[in-house]
Amino acid sequence: MSNRVIIFDTTLRDGEQALAASLTVKEKLQIALSLERLGVDVMEVGFPVSSPGDFKSVQTIAATIKNSRVCALSRALEKDIDAAAQSLSVADQFRIHTFISTSTIHVESKLRRSFDQVLEMAVGAIKYARRFTDDVEFSCEDAGRTPMDNLCRMVEEAIKAGARTINIPDTVGYTIPSEFGSIIETLFNRVPNIDQAVISVHCHDDLGMSVANSITAIQHGARQIECTVNGIGERAGNCSLEEIAMILATRKEKLGFETGINAKEIHRTSSLVSQLCNMPVQANKAIVGANAFTHSSGIHQDGMLKSQNTYEIMTPESIGLPRNNLNMTSRSGRHVIKHRMAEMGYVASDYDMDTLYTSFLELADKKGQVFDYDLEALVFIEAQADEDAHYKLQQLVVHSDSTQGNATATVKVDIDGQIVTEAATGNGPVDAAYNAIARASKCEVNITSYKLSAKGEGQDALGQVDIEASYQQQSFHGVGLATDVVEASVQALIHVMNLTWRADKVADCKEKIQQQHSDLYHSE
Repeated sequence: MSNRVIIFDTTLRDGEQALAASLTVKEKLQIALSLERLGVDVMEVGFPVSSPGDFKSVQTIAATIKNSRVCALSRALEKDIDAAAQSLSVADQFRIHTFISTSTIHVESKLRRSFDQVLEMAVGAIKYARRFTDDVEFSCEDAGRTPMDNLCRMVEEAIKAGARTINIPDTVGYTIPSEFGSIIETLFNRVPNIDQAVISVHCHDDLGMSVANSITAIQHGARQIECTVNGIGERAGNCSLEEIAMILATRKEKLGFETGINAKEIHRTSSLVSQLCNMPVQANKAIVGANAFTHSSGIHQDGMLKSQNTYEIMTPESIGLPRNNLNMTSRSGRHVIKHRMAEMGYVASDYDMDTLYTSFLELADKKGQVFDYDLEALVFIEAQADEDAHYKLQQLVVHSDSTQGNATATVKVDIDGQIVTEAATGNGPVDAAYNAIARASKCEVNITSYKLSAKGEGQDALGQVDIEASYQQQSFHGVGLATDVVEASVQALIHVMNLTWRADKVADCKEKIQQQHSDLYHSE
């Protein structure tokens, strides 16, 4: 049996569906391109039948990604499989991933069918999916709580029907490693055609054992691990991609497995996913947490000074995190910026040098010194910028009396080419600015979450504001970054307003299409 483990990333499907606000098509494509550079073998990028937005995202990614296999999820229903196949058809090669529940509690309580009926549905779905591609994956949802006889029977019939990959999910994170390893071992011992498919595992972290269960599974014969960047996903999350990759790389002599992951892309991909998904990485998170390579104890620091490997089993450089955080000034030339970006793992196509350098000079004039993390922040904001934005901030002037607790703000907003100026008061500078923008734009959004964080260190750190807002029963995430927190707050609000405007356009378009279909029907 090969020692090569297939890395199946589901950040854009299982991970994304657990977010407070959905990602835009552009944001999903950014993550997909980063995953491709990371070296994932298969990326599951959406559930096309669930919404027109998800369909478009899958289609856009499938048309762009060349070095990873793009996959879409579907229930064991023909309409789901049709949507998946149609969205993926722009790719040269793709995978359809279909699933159905197999545990007794799911079969009886959720599906309200007999196991034989569920088996028939699974086989029919796999055969139907094979009409579109020979790369079909089938998942036995809640396999960890499925009676062994039923699981063996389902796996055998699924392989007969044409599934090339069989996924065994621990859907609710219930099993412990010895138990989960026994499930995989039993399948290899009892399913006669098991050698005709790749066995995959998809473990959740409800009891904190998703990574341990996944490692145990490959020790018992599984050869695909389904995971997400930073372990994001339903409830407590999924098996963490970066942990799996570094366990297999660091303990290769002991475990004997390898992956196609380019570990030096881990830090950058983790940061991108955290930023776009508005999900901060906990400081003590393995591999990518802020404290992962920090040594506080005097004993530890002494050991590190004498020999790095006394307390580090891997280096920050191995995941693409440079030890040196060089500072730059307004006197730094373009070649310095380009060199630092390359040192951090960025290639020329990741950013526009003219735009980045202009932003760098503006920031350097404000801060004096600019650090690596500032450059990364500028690149992130550049990637979020939308030249066709409906709302653009032209000017912001704020006067605040902290002793009285009130403030006045004047804003100048470009609304689709028309400049509108308004002023308003508020309980503070941010409140005043938001009230002024609401007056200027006539756009009302309900802000449900406001978070201010520092990008970097010290009093000159950039302020990043993340807001979540609800608008017409949808959630949106906006982000702003500036040396001034009020400006960052306004940028975040403008970002959200553009997202809501775009959502309204999509809704209007759908309504017009439906009306046209209705008019055509009645005219006939």
